[in-house]
Amino acid sequence: MSAFRTFVLAAMLALAVPIPAQAAATEAHECGPGHAKVKHVNDGRNWAPVTPSKWQFPGDQVILAEAGVARPGPRRPFEYAVLKTGPEFGSVRIDADIRLDTPTSVSNRDVIIVFGYRSDTEFSYVHLSQDNTIYPHNGIFVVDNADRLRIDDQWNGQVGAPPAVTDTEWHHVRVTHCVDTGRIAVYMDGATTPLITATGRTYTSGRVGFGSFDNIGRMRDMTVKGTPACDEPAEQ
Repeated sequence: MSAFRTFVLAAMLALAVPIPAQAAATEAHECGPGHAKVKHVNDGRNWAPVTPSKWQFPGDQVILAEAGVARPGPRRPFEYAVLKTGPEFGSVRIDADIRLDTPTSVSNRDVIIVFGYRSDTEFSYVHLSQDNTIYPHNGIFVVDNADRLRIDDQWNGQVGAPPAVTDTEWHHVRVTHCVDTGRIAVYMDGATTPLITATGRTYTSGRVGFGSFDNIGRMRDMTVKGTPACDEPAEQ
């Protein structure tokens, strides 16, 4: 067989082989965060804390300086602040630097990122902790007028994803939520593979926030990008 005929046959066979659709399907189901953006929100005027006296807003950080206490109603994070600047978001991507200020000797120390916030008893949150062996630690949760419910894929009843934070250094966190698919993902320190994942469709829109279940910590340089749930302008 001549070299030319060999080349033609190989080309025909290549055309006859179906092109794998995995990459295309992945791209089709990938949920973009939308074009609206809210940033430069360290100032205290942007926030609505549960207990304002427990917070400090020096201008370059958002600091939960005093641990919250349990409140009446469902079991849920004790203290957080809701970002009131900008719109409520549907699909959303939240980027921020976070630091756990509680000493590392306290194994259950944490901070949380809130999203899909509707009310004090209706929201979702990501719990970032150095402990991953107890149900309420280091996972993704929903508060739906009842005690928080764990929904992440990594929890097997005894252990969850590797601890998100094990020191008192600053760490970058990204939380994404695609309302079309319900997929939620948590990325730490620039990783391209999520540390924690879940599917949650309880809330398809709401505000975002920062806090801790029952510890102290701080956040800076939050940027929220997403699809507004209404027509309110979001660019800061």
